[in-house]
Amino acid sequence: MPRDWDKPVTRKPPPLRQTMHRSPRQPAGKPAGGAARKPPAKRPSMARRKRPVANNRLRILSVRFVLIAALVAAGVKLIQVQGFEAEALSQKADQQRSLTIPIPAKRGEIVDRNGKQLAFSVETRALSWAPKSVKREYEKTKVDYDTRIQEIAAKIKDVVPAADQQDLLNKMRSGNFTYLLQDITPAQEREIRRKYPEVTSEPRARREYPGGTIASNILGFANWRSESKDRNSVHGLFGMENDRDTELAGEAGSQTVDTEGGADGVVIPGTERNLREAKDGSDIELTIDADIQYDVQRKLADYVAKSGAKGGSAVVLDAHTGEVYALANDKSFDPADPKGPNGLGDTDATGNPAVTTPYEPGSVNKIVTAAAAIEDGITKPDDTLRVPGTHKVADRVIGDAWDHGTLTMTATGVFAKSSNIGTLLLAEQVGPDRYADMLKKFGLGQKTGVGLPGESAGSVPDRKAWSGSTFGNLPIGQGLSMTVLQMAGMYQTIANNGVRVSPRIIKSIVDRDGNRHVEPRPEGVRVVSDQTAITVRNMFRAVTQKAPNGQSGTGPGAALTGYQISGKTGTAQQVDPTTNKYSNSLYWITFAGILPADNPRFVVGIVLDKPNYSGNEFGRTAAPLFHDIASYLAQRANLPLSPEQTPIVPLVLN
Repeated sequence: MPRDWDKPVTRKPPPLRQTMHRSPRQPAGKPAGGAARKPPAKRPSMARRKRPVANNRLRILSVRFVLIAALVAAGVKLIQVQGFEAEALSQKADQQRSLTIPIPAKRGEIVDRNGKQLAFSVETRALSWAPKSVKREYEKTKVDYDTRIQEIAAKIKDVVPAADQQDLLNKMRSGNFTYLLQDITPAQEREIRRKYPEVTSEPRARREYPGGTIASNILGFANWRSESKDRNSVHGLFGMENDRDTELAGEAGSQTVDTEGGADGVVIPGTERNLREAKDGSDIELTIDADIQYDVQRKLADYVAKSGAKGGSAVVLDAHTGEVYALANDKSFDPADPKGPNGLGDTDATGNPAVTTPYEPGSVNKIVTAAAAIEDGITKPDDTLRVPGTHKVADRVIGDAWDHGTLTMTATGVFAKSSNIGTLLLAEQVGPDRYADMLKKFGLGQKTGVGLPGESAGSVPDRKAWSGSTFGNLPIGQGLSMTVLQMAGMYQTIANNGVRVSPRIIKSIVDRDGNRHVEPRPEGVRVVSDQTAITVRNMFRAVTQKAPNGQSGTGPGAALTGYQISGKTGTAQQVDPTTNKYSNSLYWITFAGILPADNPRFVVGIVLDKPNYSGNEFGRTAAPLFHDIASYLAQRANLPLSPEQTPIVPLVLN
């Protein structure tokens, strides 16, 4: 049919898919045109199909990133550990497993001049318990911990009866490394560990003082100290043990070992290495004689008790060498006493006042005036002096210990009767400058260098600081102070014919190789001439003479039958702390003497602190104590008798 090109063509639109369009009037499932057609399967929309795919891809990328990052981090750490930190980490691991065990050195002995032991060390053991490593071993062997430790505690109690069984159990149950016992013998340790090797042990040492209180103030005290690697051994706490700790202690050694379970673990056998041997300490030989020391200590303590004194000290010197044969205080301590030095129960007993505590000497200091007056030719023993009842120095009026009018006294009598006035008259002729120089030559105001800790130099006022009344005090022994050791040193000078030798208490050091190093003898200081010293020594014999008609000296109680004794008494007022003035009831009582005067062998110095001066005869003088000490010295040293008795000489002529 021909097409009419001017007429618009009308076409039927193609049937729409049901999924895309459906007439609201068309029944579901029937296409337009009437023929029934099977509906196509439903598909999710585009949006619903794309969303799960995107999430999965994101998850995969995230996981890949995390895995790659972890691998990179692990690689970096591996490179760091194996490449840069390998050596340091290896050392740290070794340190955690290794342990340096100290090896204690044997502490040197202290012996007296005859080789008698005064202090020495004995080997002991400390039992220790490492619960962590022990429990690991028990778990391997199916051992019940509590049952086992009860057996161990019972065994220790059986071997060491003094042990507290319950205390042992408490320590083993604490869960921490602990020491079960600190001081048992090696034999006890072997018996315990033979059956129970899990009980560990460490070497220890205990300091023994066989003499007990003998020379305890000199020796001091030492015990085991474990606060550091270098001090894992016996060390001194005070006294010579502390002062000479370097020589005595030696040098501790060490050894490195590996352990199971760290520092508290068990040592792995065969891992011992880096051994450094310990160097034992040196022995010290003292100048003291233990028997003389014991006798002086005993006699001094008894006399202090009889005199009612608060304390006292005494020293015995060799007249020529200055060696200390005895140095004692009335209070001493027993190192074995658990309430004693280790616990410092009585701190007064652990001191050494003989070298640490100065005092005003009183009339024993008059020997300085006597030596200066004889040396300078001011007087001779038989020369006479007119001694009035009082004497004024600056603003002070000085008298004697007894009331008297003007007396005619010999120079010997001035010192034998201990006249303050007569002494000052002679000192004024010596002059203050010369007198000050003599004090210095006698070593006053200076430490003696005896070799003991805490020594005091005493005090002497500087010459430039003297007031008008100073020279009224010093010649009679007040206004200055000294120790009993310094006081004895003054008389040693006179006993040694005018040469002062500083006292010493250490005779020699014997090192670990057995080499003896003798302590050098101090160089002597010439104070006065030989003849002056002999003259003064003879003058002071009159102190001990006993004669009628007022011709007795002040210390006849010091006389010793068969021997000439030269010496001097002293009574010095103490300052009353409440009034800050010299007291009329508190005194220092002193005595210094030479045995024998004709052939000196020993010098003895004694001081009593605040004796009962008005209560009994023992509180007014120390001369009887000198007698008792001198008697023992003569016997101990087997001194020959003096060829002649001490002559009786005139002291007061009217």
